[in-house]
Amino acid sequence: MTFKHNFKKVLSATAFAAALVVAPAANVSAATNDASSTQQSATATSQDQQASQDQAASQSSAANQSSSTSTSSATSTSTVKKVAKKTKKTSKKKAVKKVAKKTTKKKATKKAKKTSKKSTKKTTKAATAAVTASADQSQATQATDQQDDAAKKAAEAAAKKAAAAKKKAAAKKAAAKKKAAAKKKAAAKKKAAAKKKAAKKSAEKAAKYWIAMRESGGYYTARNGSCYGRYQLLISYLGGDLSKKNQERTADRYVYGRYGSWVNAKRFWLAHNWY
Repeated sequence: MTFKHNFKKVLSATAFAAALVVAPAANVSAATNDASSTQQSATATSQDQQASQDQAASQSSAANQSSSTSTSSATSTSTVKKVAKKTKKTSKKKAVKKVAKKTTKKKATKKAKKTSKKSTKKTTKAATAAVTASADQSQATQATDQQDDAAKKAAEAAAKKAAAAKKKAAAKKAAAKKKAAAKKKAAAKKKAAAKKKAAKKSAEKAAKYWIAMRESGGYYTARNGSCYGRYQLLISYLGGDLSKKNQERTADRYVYGRYGSWVNAKRFWLAHNWY
């Protein structure tokens, strides 16, 4: 029992020391637990072997103690090394994984930034293109509106000008028509006046002829007492000039002065049988 107890102590100390030297501080507890498990397994095995041996083997156990201790120590050291190696390998893998994870994360972050930057650039470019297109469309629409407004104004100006020209032409035509009507009216009036004058002149001439025929038979040399000539005027009216021209002039002066016209003189003659 003393041997087993001492062996257990030696194995625990060895495993613990190896775990402290080889494994990281964070894995000491795990190494110690593995060593304890290994020690317990070895102890159980040794107990089973010891129980199967007879009393005779107990006498030779002292001789083989050194060999058993050496073998157990070697087995324990190998186990501890394996555990330490495994722990180191695990720690290395973890470190590698951590570094790989960090690198992957860094790459992913860098890629995400690059993608975000590229996306932002693409979005900015698209937005710029959209704004430019919108501006171009707006300018085109504005230019079209300006052209339409200019065309509309030009059409309105042309229509207004045409209306003014038409109105002016109509006014000119109306004025010409009015002038022509006035001219025609004046001509008709003039013609009527001329016709009236001609008729009056004709009537005067006829009335004068009618009186001459009644007074002297139309002779310029006819004489009746103190009356002489074609119109039987007093000789004193003639003023000593018995010519035809003077008789005509004197007769007109007498009739127009006394009756206003030969027609009126004829009318008086018809009423009184003299004038």
